[in-house]
Amino acid sequence: MSASTALLVDAFGRIREVVEEVVDGLDPTELATRPDGRANSVAWLVWHLTRVQDDHVAGAAGTEQVWRAGEWYEAFGLPFAEEDTGYGHSRKDVARVRGVRAELLTGYHAAVHESTVRYVSALAVKDLDRVVDRNWSPPVTLGVRLVSVISDDLQHAGQAAYVRGLLGR
Repeated sequence: MSASTALLVDAFGRIREVVEEVVDGLDPTELATRPDGRANSVAWLVWHLTRVQDDHVAGAAGTEQVWRAGEWYEAFGLPFAEEDTGYGHSRKDVARVRGVRAELLTGYHAAVHESTVRYVSALAVKDLDRVVDRNWSPPVTLGVRLVSVISDDLQHAGQAAYVRGLLGR
């Protein structure tokens, strides 16, 4: 594993640690709590960040998403289309993510993390320059896509940690 891919693996591992800490010990009601009745819940934030990682990494790797392959879609039983990642969700959509257990969130995230690490660990430095999305100017390389996922996931994980902190007040 190159130093570059080792850094990416480390960054994804940090997301994993925050997810575990944030949901630990919370029941489905606490996970679905929205601080002002309109904000994102811990459950929605963790589900969304995991869906985005699963979607983007599987897309770059050319593999099936863990969400589908691991039957997580059925296990969650959310009222969304199978391809939904939460991007663009309204407040009403966020409210529909309820009844989710902590073990389900961490189980899905662990499976996505494992798939991500397996993929990223096998990359060579030159792979990071491969264009994976030509819909942007400049086109998005694999390295940029992975850093984007890490950035987005860490922001949402931090938001989830903040919401969890508000639950104890």
